[in-house]
Amino acid sequence: MEQRTKKKKTYEQRRRKKIWRAVRPAAVLLVSIIAVFFVAKITLNYVLAHYINPVDVNDATPIEVVIPKSSSASTIARILYNARGQDEEGLIPNTAVFKVYVDFVGKANKMQAGTYILSRNMTMKQIVDIICAGNPPKATVKFTIPEGYTVADIARVLTEKGLAENEQAFLSACVSGAGFESFSFLSEAQSGGGERRYALEGYLFPDTYEAFTDSSVESIIIRMLNRFNEIYSDEYIARAEELGMRMDEVVTLASLIEREAQADSDFAKVSAVFHNRLDAGMPLQSCASLSYVLNVKKYTFTESELSTPSPYNTYQNSGLPTGPICNPGKAAIEAALYPNEEFVREQYLYFCNGNLKESTELVFAKTYEEHQANVLKYQQYWD
Repeated sequence: MEQRTKKKKTYEQRRRKKIWRAVRPAAVLLVSIIAVFFVAKITLNYVLAHYINPVDVNDATPIEVVIPKSSSASTIARILYNARGQDEEGLIPNTAVFKVYVDFVGKANKMQAGTYILSRNMTMKQIVDIICAGNPPKATVKFTIPEGYTVADIARVLTEKGLAENEQAFLSACVSGAGFESFSFLSEAQSGGGERRYALEGYLFPDTYEAFTDSSVESIIIRMLNRFNEIYSDEYIARAEELGMRMDEVVTLASLIEREAQADSDFAKVSAVFHNRLDAGMPLQSCASLSYVLNVKKYTFTESELSTPSPYNTYQNSGLPTGPICNPGKAAIEAALYPNEEFVREQYLYFCNGNLKESTELVFAKTYEEHQANVLKYQQYWD
């Protein structure tokens, strides 16, 4: 009985081995195919992410590219790679991949000479298709946003340049900042709720830009936010931490400085006065903040105007206003972070305009009595 059982087991083992020997090649082949598939998928995703997809999906800056006659695929690849200069990443991330790509899609000999306007948010396919089509370059328009412009000012410029259908189209995009959550530095501004007039106020960096005439309002905003992100360096972040300030507080203070100071030499001095007032628990009493509330530009206000209820009114509220009152430039941001040390040490607390017919420089004072004397002396020159 035992022998019969052993024979039966031996027979079963031999049968299983025979079956395994028969199916093993197929199983190995199947596993190999699956492995190759996953490796190919991972490789394809890597190539797409690093070489075929846009170099920077958020950068719609127009870049003029000239392709000379009789240019080879290698020459064109080099031109595209160096489109922003030797030290900057251009329109494609890798020349070798570009050459392989145009060979693979059969367009290596179909690219045409000409002048093209391309951008870094284009895929490799879009770039190749444009160069192969030989289309004339898309029209562009330049526009300048001066330091201290508000969101409303920018809306007017873009509308005048034909880049926004109307001012409200731009303003609406700036109210909540919805759609721009990828810019993490906006998180505090976007969480301000209805307190802020525009969540993006302060972060649309003033500069000269060039955009395609058919650019969307959103793409233009992204350009400005990218520029702010470039300017607000790690040094600024570290310095703000030293001062115990959040980025939004720095930008808000910088916006006040931008609108109060006209002469470059006054930026750090105005910053010192505001820092001193904040440290002393005094209201900032910034005329610039009240101008923002009332949508006017003037130097003197009535008692009624000074009492206007608003989270931006620094006559009625202590501390900084609820958010930036304009879009400050680099000099104002640096001034907010690096106030004039002498003025901080000497505890200057006041300033007013001087003789505006002769100079834009401000007049500073340590005491209220000195300040009042300055106001009486110079206010005749403010109208």
